[in-house]
Amino acid sequence: MTESIHDLGQGFWSIRGDLRIGGVLNVGTQASLVRLGTGRFVMLDSYPLSGAIRDTVMDLTDGGRAVQAVLNLHPFHTLHCAATARDFPDAALFGSHRHRLRHPDLNWRSEPVESPEVQDMFADDLTFSLPRGIDYVSRNERVHAGSLLAWHPASRTLHVDDTINLMPVPRLLRGVFPNPRVFLHPTLPQALLPQAGAVRDFRDWLQGLAGLTRDLRWLCAAHSGLREFEPGQFKGELLAAFRRVEDKLAKAEARRG
Repeated sequence: MTESIHDLGQGFWSIRGDLRIGGVLNVGTQASLVRLGTGRFVMLDSYPLSGAIRDTVMDLTDGGRAVQAVLNLHPFHTLHCAATARDFPDAALFGSHRHRLRHPDLNWRSEPVESPEVQDMFADDLTFSLPRGIDYVSRNERVHAGSLLAWHPASRTLHVDDTINLMPVPRLLRGVFPNPRVFLHPTLPQALLPQAGAVRDFRDWLQGLAGLTRDLRWLCAAHSGLREFEPGQFKGELLAAFRRVEDKLAKAEARRG
């Protein structure tokens, strides 16, 4: 994986970044730049900008001065918050309570990123969706299934960290399976809330998301890439991904009960 920036049209740029585990395995990460109807911009998630990517972002945003806010959507994606805050010192900085705990020295806004107040601030351009039935911030540091998703109707793009993923296709199989497969995060069973109906609540939320994004064109997934869809295609693949894990989720809920 190499760093890159992709203009998806209608004011949405996907930044594909590097994230090396142990300094060796590159699992990738992402951020996105969105132009608002006002002409100003928001950053979805944080990533340290450098080289040509930094030049592009700064050219678009008047040296960063046009960036109104940075929205850190995934509570466990905290490595690059300080770097992005330095790049856009005048931008309002939003995150979950875990972001604030990890970086107490940064100038965080008091409203949590997942709050209705923040959703209302950007409702003209973005729709945010918080999964139901699972933890947003799990007590288990290894469980990263929860995240706040951002839907940009103008470009028909969904930005999602971890909850929904794309499984890369091995090179030898791309002639048969040309597109990465949609799948749900493997820690989803551990993320279920300890209450009856958690699986139902998650399923209902997912079906609502499928309806909201029924004409989706682009899926930006944190660690697994970027994929273009035909209208209506994503909904079927998303619901199929749920059906593949539904029994496993039901068993996990039963054990907790």
